[in-house]
Amino acid sequence: MRNYLSCGMLKQVQHDIFSYKLITMKQTFRSKIGPEIVIPMGLILGGVLVFMLILGAWVGVLIIAVVLAFVVHLFATTYYTIDGAELKVRSGFLINITININTITKIVPTRSILSAPAVSLDRLEVFYNKYDSVVVSPGDNVGFIEALKGINEGIVTG
Repeated sequence: MRNYLSCGMLKQVQHDIFSYKLITMKQTFRSKIGPEIVIPMGLILGGVLVFMLILGAWVGVLIIAVVLAFVVHLFATTYYTIDGAELKVRSGFLINITININTITKIVPTRSILSAPAVSLDRLEVFYNKYDSVVVSPGDNVGFIEALKGINEGIVTG
């Protein structure tokens, strides 16, 4: 029995147990919040708010306050959950994407400024299915990629 296990079977059993733990364990990765997004947005909204206060434009102040509350809500509720064989991408009440991890083919770093459920420019683009992709910005890029590759070893990273 010992020789049988030492012929690579033990490694396969260990891998299967590790993979099972990853698949059955729910992991949540909060979005990294980058100053390259927060500072310009804060300066613009803050500047407009001060200008509206000086003018006494209370309707404008109310509008800016609502926009600011919405932005804070998006920042606070952007996260990515690996639950079983699914990656769930959430950002406020606007974005709710569920991806089968076994359909993910590639993950590459990107600094794209295109709109995405990512609150930092330190981003990863996740390619899945044949033509689909989503841009995310987990606080722990390495841990995020390792967790996905623990479920789907075929994911190419670059």
